[in-house]
Amino acid sequence: MKALRGLAATLPPAGMTLTGLTMGLFLAVAPASAQTANAQAGKRLFMRCQACHSTAAGQPNKVGPNLNGFFGKKAASRPGFRFSPALTKSAVKWDDKSLNAWLERPSKLVPGTTMAFPGIAKPEDRATLIAWLKTATK
Repeated sequence: MKALRGLAATLPPAGMTLTGLTMGLFLAVAPASAQTANAQAGKRLFMRCQACHSTAAGQPNKVGPNLNGFFGKKAASRPGFRFSPALTKSAVKWDDKSLNAWLERPSKLVPGTTMAFPGIAKPEDRATLIAWLKTATK
């Protein structure tokens, strides 16, 4: 509870929304308790992904590919996983911007993808998940 009070004390003023970039800057200057609370929030958000994806090195692919080390790489480039033709042919390279668009609605970023995921509506939830994934998939 104390960590949540610390997070609330560092949040931006009411009515101000955070983009991926400003969320990253917010995390860089937020107190450690706020960053811990945000990491926990990111891990909770990933729970909807973990049925299909793993994140640690050496873990097997599931319905979706293991995400370890995917930042900075071309989409559909992980060996040993069969990706949709649409994703394989795409020019997507995983960075904050492309992952944000993917998490918002995969089929909008890559029409014809076979990933059955409706997306995450809230930009701040996507930013939190992206920040967590950057750490969890190294």
